[in-house]
Amino acid sequence: MTYVRSERAANELRPITITPGFLPHADGSVLIACGNTKIICTATIDDNVPPFLRGKGEGWVTAEYGMLPASTASRMRREASAGKQSGRTQEIQRLIGRSLRACVDMAKLGERQILIDCDVIQADGGTRTASITGAFVALKMAVNTLLDKGVLSENPLIGSVAAVSVGMVGGIPLLDLDYPEDSGCDSDINIVMLDAEKIIEIQGTAEGTAFSLEELQILIALGRQGIARLKIFQEQVFQAA
Repeated sequence: MTYVRSERAANELRPITITPGFLPHADGSVLIACGNTKIICTATIDDNVPPFLRGKGEGWVTAEYGMLPASTASRMRREASAGKQSGRTQEIQRLIGRSLRACVDMAKLGERQILIDCDVIQADGGTRTASITGAFVALKMAVNTLLDKGVLSENPLIGSVAAVSVGMVGGIPLLDLDYPEDSGCDSDINIVMLDAEKIIEIQGTAEGTAFSLEELQILIALGRQGIARLKIFQEQVFQAA
């Protein structure tokens, strides 16, 4: 049976909004909404670096990720109450950190770090990719703060970062899967890119049916198109701010 979307085309992103300056105390913050997925992304400047970087004159970018108890249909237990993070949480926050570090010249950032926090307040698929897209905007806001204050003489950002999910659902390649599509897909791939040109990371798996190299190439091309649109949207947010 062929799957047909009822509200958007197969190559269409979910409606997206990015609200900058969402939290007043952060050095950079946004509320990003991709369809019904909503995430608060913040960036905090810290004049310290991890021990392995002390004295090297280089900076660092790291990330934490979490889902609020009421972000899904059934209440999620706070991981703090369990005394440890789940493997999924650790994997996602490491992905966010890796993705953002790919766009930063650490020597130009200097011996300081930027801490990224992504808190999912409502989940409907694509939380990791939306986190990356929103976190880049928060990161750039924090970097702009350092530049405006004269703390940095050069911009350490070498490009923009955005991410999106793609997948085969009912034999059809779809862009930006929501939860029902993600939970019933044949294959699911998350793509992170620098400037919508270079691949930072691809995470892919056959959920229901193995996919061919030709299908993989189609999905990557579809994801790149979506990321190019996200890049334009990120730029429009900065122009309007």
